[in-house]
Amino acid sequence: MINVTKTFLPPIEEYTKQIQRAWDQKWITNRGPLAIELETKLKEYLNTSNIISTTNGTIPLQIALKLLGKKGEIITTPFSYVATTAAIVWENCTPVFVDIHPEYLTIDETKIEAAITNKTTAILATHVFGNPCAIEAIEAIAKKHNLKVIYDAAHAFGVTYNGQSLFSYGDISTCSFHATKLFHTGEGGAMFANDANLYHEMFYSHNFGHNGPLAFYGVGINAKMSELQAAMGLSVFPYMGAILTERKKVTDYYNQNLNFLKLQSLKIRAKTRWNYSYYPVIFEDEKVLLQVQQNLNENQIFPRRYFYPSLNTIEYAKGDVMPISESVASRVLCLPLYVGLEESNLESIVSIINTILK
Repeated sequence: MINVTKTFLPPIEEYTKQIQRAWDQKWITNRGPLAIELETKLKEYLNTSNIISTTNGTIPLQIALKLLGKKGEIITTPFSYVATTAAIVWENCTPVFVDIHPEYLTIDETKIEAAITNKTTAILATHVFGNPCAIEAIEAIAKKHNLKVIYDAAHAFGVTYNGQSLFSYGDISTCSFHATKLFHTGEGGAMFANDANLYHEMFYSHNFGHNGPLAFYGVGINAKMSELQAAMGLSVFPYMGAILTERKKVTDYYNQNLNFLKLQSLKIRAKTRWNYSYYPVIFEDEKVLLQVQQNLNENQIFPRRYFYPSLNTIEYAKGDVMPISESVASRVLCLPLYVGLEESNLESIVSIINTILK
């Protein structure tokens, strides 16, 4: 069986060695030595300073919206994983959808200003498949209208834009370390902020609001990463070079062998060093996609319709019609991409797709 992704697992003895450290210290949670060590390594690797590791990748979005959303209208993209919109609704804010760019698949920055009202408090944009948004334009709009910017950078681990970590942009950026991501802690995530005061608020917010053991800065929740999660991250971390190399090989194979006369690929924004996080292809229509998906499934190959459906069509967040997002969502398929995917498997995937596209 070939799934759309497969979790990279380091040698079990390397993970148990890290787990043994936690056992020996009898320290399993509450920002233990392993979590601190992982944050230190990630700061250096990502060339960023203010990182807070978390228990998953959705809570950072909720914290960001709690601090910056102020129960207002949040301009956002309809083309993202459901967590992006769900976090907005969960934090009692109102999602206001803006359609996407047809090639980059990120929010269309030229349509943002038209959606701003006196209730707008923030822009929550997704770096789709690790592809950066139009950062300069978004930041200029936010500054002009005194809005906050939150980037859902769940897919953007290791991506740089204009020579800087993608996490260094916006008021807050968030990331996912879910098991399906190229860097993972089994389940986990992180959040980033450049402003020291905002970082302080984020930090106490992720730890029940604590100011020491007996006092509190304010309201908070429990978003702390456990030592067991950090142990996985520390075990995966040394393999990042090999992981990226292997994922690039798969990406290169698809790029060189798929029939792009009848397929659209993701256009990576200029000045970007990408991370090969996903391989989406967009078919001419949904009928072709469904035929390809069926034939692949019959051969025990399971790509994913990701992202589908367009989030403006979900019942609890219904918004205006978003023609580009709805069209792309109905035609996009993410192909298998992971370490260990053999060339013979890639040959089968490409052959099935190209045969149908003839």
